[in-house]
Amino acid sequence: MGKLHRFLCTISNFSTFNHQTQRILHHHYPTTNVFHRRHFNSYNTSKLVFRQLFDHTSSTYTYLLGCPDTKQCILIDPVVEQVKRDFQVTQDLRLKLIYAINTHMHADHVTGTGYLRVLSGCKTIISKNSGADADIWVKDNDEIVFGNIKLTVLSTPGHTNGCVTYYSKEQGIAFTGDAVLIRGCGRTDFQEGNPRTLYRSVHRKVFTLPETTVLYPAHDYQGMTSTTVDEEKRLNPRLTKTEDQFVDIMNNLNLEYPTQIDRALPANRVCGVHDIPKAA
Repeated sequence: MGKLHRFLCTISNFSTFNHQTQRILHHHYPTTNVFHRRHFNSYNTSKLVFRQLFDHTSSTYTYLLGCPDTKQCILIDPVVEQVKRDFQVTQDLRLKLIYAINTHMHADHVTGTGYLRVLSGCKTIISKNSGADADIWVKDNDEIVFGNIKLTVLSTPGHTNGCVTYYSKEQGIAFTGDAVLIRGCGRTDFQEGNPRTLYRSVHRKVFTLPETTVLYPAHDYQGMTSTTVDEEKRLNPRLTKTEDQFVDIMNNLNLEYPTQIDRALPANRVCGVHDIPKAA
C-alpha cells in the first residue's frame, strides 16, 4: 500500500500542478491557450463533406463544403494567406472547387477568392450590395448549388450593406458571416454599418430559422467554433436586448480602428486580386 499511496500522491500533485500551470498560461497567454482548446469541426457524411479551417492572425473561419456524390465543393470566406492550404485540402479530398464565396466585403483580412480563382478556375461570389467585384453577384433568396447541395442566400445587412447568410435547410446549418457571432455580433461603426438594420436582419432572417440550426460565424476570439439559433436567442448578450437597447450598446462600443482595413478594403473591392502572390 505504501508504494501505491506514494504513486497516487504523485499523480494528485502533478494534476494540481497541471491545473495551476494552465491557469497561469491562460492569464499570461490567453490567445495561445484558446487556440489549443479550439476543437475544429471536420466530418464526412453521405450527404456532406465539411471542414472548418482557421486563420490565426485574423481569427477568421473558412469553411469547405463538398458534395460526396459529384465531388464539387465550395469555400466560404477564404483568407489570402491561407489559400494554398485551403486549395490543398480540396485536392487531398479529391474535390473540385467550383465556387469561392464571401459572406461580405471583409475589413480585417484580404479575401482569398481571387487567388483561388487563379489556382483552380473557380467562380467567385459575393452579394451585389457589397459593392465588390465578383464573377457572380447574389441577392436575397438566390440559391447556390454545387452537386446535390443547395445554399439559400439570406440578406442580413447591418454590419455592412452587403452582408449575407448562407443557409442549408437540408443540412440544418447556416454561415452567418459577421451578422451573428457566438455570443456577439459584428461591429456597426464603419463600412455602412447600422445597428438598427443589423438587429432587424438577425431577428427576421436568422432567429426565425429552426432553433436547432447550427450557426457558423466568420470569426471567433474565444475558442468557440459554432452555436445554434436557440443558444443565441437565449444567450447573446447584445441580440437578446430590445432594439433600442441594442442600438445604444452598439453606438457606445468605442472599438479600435481595424488594423488591416486600409489594406483589406481596396483589395477586397476587386476580389482580393491586389494581393495575389506573384508566384501564383
